[in-house]
Amino acid sequence: MTFAGLPELAQHLRAELDTKKFVLLYAYNGTGKTRLSMAFRDLGRAVNNEGETTRRDTLYFNAYTEDLFSWDNDLESDRQRVLELNDGSRFFNGLRELEMEVKIGKYLDRYTDFSFYIDYDRKARRAEAKDLERFPPAVMFFRDRDQDGDPISIKVSRGEENIFIWCFFLAIVQLVLDGAEAYNWVKYVYIDDPISSLDDNNVVAVAHHLAQMLTQADKLPQVVVSTHHALFFNVLCNELKNKAHRHFLKTEATSGSYSLLDTSAKPFLHHLSTLVDLYEVQVSGALYTHHFNMMRRVMEQTANFFGLDDWKACIVVSDDDPNKTLYKRMIDLMSHGDYSLYEPREMMEENKAHFRTIFRQFIAMHPFNPALFPNHPGEPV
Repeated sequence: MTFAGLPELAQHLRAELDTKKFVLLYAYNGTGKTRLSMAFRDLGRAVNNEGETTRRDTLYFNAYTEDLFSWDNDLESDRQRVLELNDGSRFFNGLRELEMEVKIGKYLDRYTDFSFYIDYDRKARRAEAKDLERFPPAVMFFRDRDQDGDPISIKVSRGEENIFIWCFFLAIVQLVLDGAEAYNWVKYVYIDDPISSLDDNNVVAVAHHLAQMLTQADKLPQVVVSTHHALFFNVLCNELKNKAHRHFLKTEATSGSYSLLDTSAKPFLHHLSTLVDLYEVQVSGALYTHHFNMMRRVMEQTANFFGLDDWKACIVVSDDDPNKTLYKRMIDLMSHGDYSLYEPREMMEENKAHFRTIFRQFIAMHPFNPALFPNHPGEPV
């Protein structure tokens, strides 16, 4: 499916949410995921002549959400570093009344070992001291306390900061799920790339927790999640299964249009998708020299996964096959030659036969899902 622009694509996503509760999008950085989240928000937003929002239906997490938090690093005394909150945003409405520290802490304890508190009176104390500068509420992070019992301020890492902001957002989502009156306007939740700067362990944990939180709720909003992180995307796909539409989002540089590829119809991971493509072309006979290069790349990834010395260990033929050395040299030569995908050269029939032998042995001797390779009439694989 192709869309002329982001508003049309956003409208399509809203239509998809009428049939399933979740839409998962994978896209490379620079595709326009953040802009898409704002286009989605704008479809449910009304603004009056004074620029005030009079109607909205989307609670969102994206780069703009993260920008609501900024560091005061106390450069003068180098002592008390705090994460300031842009309290001009409605995102922070009613923090103290809703006891957000308790709600945030419940999620934060899953991922970190530091503590925090929100200093709501920071601005008031500065005003009393006749300090003309504006000091908004701020978050202080700490692990230890001094001899008087006061927390010792620390600056957390970028990854820990992102986790905190994410847990802040989750606490608000939980209010939505609990039916809090302050958030009864939320029909959609749009989450864009919540796992920047996280290691793979936390990526899996965040994806699993998010899926469990949303699917076990009694009051379930309609949710879009977009990401550039393949592992995060795949964990969510596995957790949500047939409850979600799953797409690979691409943009056309020349036309500026956008397209959605249904990843449930074809393996998402690049090497598996390549394997399916190679299987199809070796069946059809449309084999070109660059296909040797593609096969070697898949072998490189497979060897790395299984801890083998190198890709050559993936060439599994009988020891008495006189062509065993030839196969290795052929892949080496073909994958290093000047064989461009954009100037395809068809293989000679003899090389096609060698390619089929190598490829069929490769997929037969490694535990790939046989369902990836449906049998064709007369096809031995």
